[in-house]
Amino acid sequence: MVKHLIFIVVFLCTLIPVSAQDTITKAITVSKKYVDVINSTASDLNRKLDRKTQKVLRQFKKSESKLKAKLSATDSTAAAGLFAGTEQQYKELEQRLNGSGNMYIAEIDSLTISLKFLQANPGFLQEAGEVKAKLQEVTKKLEALKSGFANAEAIKQFLRQRRDYLKDHLSKFGFAKEFKKLNKQVYYYSAQLSEYKAALKDPKKASKKALELLAKNKSFREFWRKNSQLASLFRLPGEPGDPGSQTNLAGLQTRAQVNGLIQQQLSAGGPNAQAQFQQNLQTAQSQLNQLKDKVIKMGGGNSDVEMPDGFRPQSQKTKSFFQRIELGTNIQSVRSKGILPTTSDLAISAGYKLNDKSIIGLGASYKLGWGKNIQNIRISHQGVGARSYVDWKLKGSFWISGGFEMNYRTEFRNIAELKDYSAWQQSGLIGLQKKFPVKSKLFRQSGISLLWDFMSYQQVPRTQAVLIRFGYGIK
Repeated sequence: MVKHLIFIVVFLCTLIPVSAQDTITKAITVSKKYVDVINSTASDLNRKLDRKTQKVLRQFKKSESKLKAKLSATDSTAAAGLFAGTEQQYKELEQRLNGSGNMYIAEIDSLTISLKFLQANPGFLQEAGEVKAKLQEVTKKLEALKSGFANAEAIKQFLRQRRDYLKDHLSKFGFAKEFKKLNKQVYYYSAQLSEYKAALKDPKKASKKALELLAKNKSFREFWRKNSQLASLFRLPGEPGDPGSQTNLAGLQTRAQVNGLIQQQLSAGGPNAQAQFQQNLQTAQSQLNQLKDKVIKMGGGNSDVEMPDGFRPQSQKTKSFFQRIELGTNIQSVRSKGILPTTSDLAISAGYKLNDKSIIGLGASYKLGWGKNIQNIRISHQGVGARSYVDWKLKGSFWISGGFEMNYRTEFRNIAELKDYSAWQQSGLIGLQKKFPVKSKLFRQSGISLLWDFMSYQQVPRTQAVLIRFGYGIK
């Protein structure tokens, strides 16, 4: 949320009177990396948005075809009438999408204006010769992205209307399973669009720094005031930056006239009118806050995404493959009779989130030897291991953990010794894990696991049956 405020700060800066100190601005130069970051982000989101849109339309049409076929088997007349004109509606949708869609997205507006400003003022670029030719191309990609989001919004509304239409006319036929599938398709498409927009709200370091620098410059703020989409929404008639400032807006009230009318009404209301007016404003504000709270509870803070009935959505479904990868590390020590542990198992792992409740993963471990005690410290290679695991969420922060491991538990001096497969031992683990949130730049959570190795009784010599491991999730 803090990162998102930078885009609003830039606009607000245009509304604040410029001090005398601001007239002497420092030389600001923007790196070529800033343009490259915007270019890669816009290209990536354009590609993902186009692919996702085509996929959801194809899936929804396929679901409608199945519904029509199923209804035709029982009532062909009803099916013919209900689905008449379906193809025509999809064709009309495609025609609407071919037009130039437009919607306001704060992040795209900020990036677009910054690029246009750099085009008009190449002196602010560190590598002007290399970047100047690329600025127009990247600006077009941002415009295409904004148009893509507008088209996606139109498709989302179309899918909702089709879903509601089918639900109203087919509910009496008992197609509950089919409607649940339609609900999922519409919901996950809306959620995916929100994910794409969130990617714009979390700018990379180079992008964030460049915008912060530009926001401090008087010339950029003036350029923003005159050219940004956001500024045009709040521009008052008669302002210097208003293209239509000289146009006679006949029939429209000025701000002064509106203020005068309000004062006149308050004066006519008597001595208590001002207090009553303030009370009404407070009541309205309270009702708006209540409505906002309801929206947050129902939609997870995003009123744009409807929560359909009949299923629990999985947040991982809208994540990319790499966003679903969970990196981790854990430590396990076996104590000797002295102060120091005899060995410590240091492990790294990579898990893939199948859904919000289950994770599968692989890992590797290294067994570090410390010696017998503090008087006899000797660092040695005491073994290595390969791991696989499955975590399933039980309740709250408690997880059930299970896994299979292969461990080489003998001291070795070189890699060639590990080729003796007869020295490797198997372990089958099952147990309970408790996870804790952590406020750290490196780790996102910590955890402790209590595991039972039910294959330890088969090992010669017998290995430890109960294991305690401390783990950390890496950001």
